[in-house]
Amino acid sequence: MTRLAVCVDDFGAAPGIADAVEQLAALGRVQAVSCLVATDGWRRDAALLGALGPAIDRGLHLALTEGAPVSRELAQAWPQLPTLGRLLASAHLRLLPRRALEAEVAAQLAAFGDATGAPPAFVDGHQHVHHLPVVREIVLEAVDAMRPRPAVRNTGRVAGPGFAFKRAVIESSGGRALAAMLAGRGLETNAVLTGVYDFQVLDYGAQVRAWLRRLPRTGALLFCHPSSAGAPAAHDPIADARVRELAYLASEGFGDDLAAAGVALGRVWRPLSETTTRGSPRR
Repeated sequence: MTRLAVCVDDFGAAPGIADAVEQLAALGRVQAVSCLVATDGWRRDAALLGALGPAIDRGLHLALTEGAPVSRELAQAWPQLPTLGRLLASAHLRLLPRRALEAEVAAQLAAFGDATGAPPAFVDGHQHVHHLPVVREIVLEAVDAMRPRPAVRNTGRVAGPGFAFKRAVIESSGGRALAAMLAGRGLETNAVLTGVYDFQVLDYGAQVRAWLRRLPRTGALLFCHPSSAGAPAAHDPIADARVRELAYLASEGFGDDLAAAGVALGRVWRPLSETTTRGSPRR
């Protein structure tokens, strides 16, 4: 069967996201949780991670556009974190404060370890910031120095269907370059990423079924953003989508859809050299 790992992003951003993780973990529907340590709620929710059990990987969701700087160095350079658009432009123009970002990546890794008692099993980025120029070099240098080395989310092959422009932006803004670097270092990663949509789709189940039909034989990582009803912060622009995602992922229908598509849930981390010959995602 084709393997799919469900990863819940944004853990620590709101209590409802932690609630969603607990619900999905009890149902065996989540394989990874990606944590925002730059938010006010991180310490509040981190204690819940210990009860999830060893079948669920805990990772760092590197934040450079959400929350506040964790390190003194980045706080001095950026008293307020930039918007994604500003960060994209600065990264591609090579105008980022490298030393401050090195301190920030180290500080976020340390904050994760301090709260959980262990290093992250994987590293990725909120809004995929970990694959941007300069940032990806800093992240991979930090990962290379860790033992054991955590996996890193690959954003270089984003499977559809639909939302082709958004997927292409993710791949071209740094995803493909990151994938090449992951392959060169032999780091564990996901061969394919899926889960990209505009958060306006009302029938999330139909969207997931479309993704399941397009999964390559290599397997894939599905990133998602579920939360319980009424819990996300008022400023959260995808609050309604989060509730729809949880309702479907916790439903019997999701289990039925997995079985119908011949897909089994489980870890998908592998070196890219082990997966590149096993099939490509259908667009």
